[in-house]
Amino acid sequence: MKLYQICFSPTGGTQKVADAVCSAWSCERETIDLCSPSFSGEGYQFEREDVCVVAVPSFGGRVPVTAVERLSKLQGNGASAILVAVYGNRAYEDTLLELSDCLEKAGFRCRAAIAALAEHSIVRKIAAGRPDQQDLTQLKAFSNEIHDGFEHLPEKVHVPGNRPYRAWGGSALKPKASAACTGCGTCAARCPVGAIPVQQPDQVDAERCIACMRCLSVCPVHARVLDETMLQGLTQKLESVCTGRKENELFKTAE
Repeated sequence: MKLYQICFSPTGGTQKVADAVCSAWSCERETIDLCSPSFSGEGYQFEREDVCVVAVPSFGGRVPVTAVERLSKLQGNGASAILVAVYGNRAYEDTLLELSDCLEKAGFRCRAAIAALAEHSIVRKIAAGRPDQQDLTQLKAFSNEIHDGFEHLPEKVHVPGNRPYRAWGGSALKPKASAACTGCGTCAARCPVGAIPVQQPDQVDAERCIACMRCLSVCPVHARVLDETMLQGLTQKLESVCTGRKENELFKTAE
């Protein structure tokens, strides 16, 4: 048996959650970074005895399209999958269901699922600091519960969501370079979809950009910015629906 941590985490929050969910396993482990610009999916064939923790952020209540495309290239061969959807205190809606459908088509058995909180990738004051210590303690408890009861998990876990999935056309908030850009190229090298030209890192291909905010998180001089008016509008919208502390959830009953 081998544990695989398969993660799409542009700004780091999903990675923190995935690390906690993997904590109960002490076996051999391999990390697969779905955000890597060089990811091709070639050569990833799993065995039935393997356990794959698959963690993605929720973009508008859906799995990011790039993550879906990359996950579909994996060959599950009956490996067990633990699904993790990470959201910024609004709602994860159809994310777990879409992730389950995607992985099942790729040949995985989806046996448990978790919905977890992380700091919102655009409006950082929403769920600020999460996953916090309380979250991490709970997620590690979930990990132990899944690990210790692994033999009794269903072959197909029931997760919330609806088909057809929630309509999501992407975010109009596309980061751009400010005058502070030094042209170092860090953002271009780390962009999951190659939306920033390597030779012109102060530019962006808005059509290719998936608004994952990785360029904002990795820029060493904080020179990637969002349109202030649009950001203010989104902030006001989210603040009206993101009140109160939402909690992490564990799903491990049969469909």
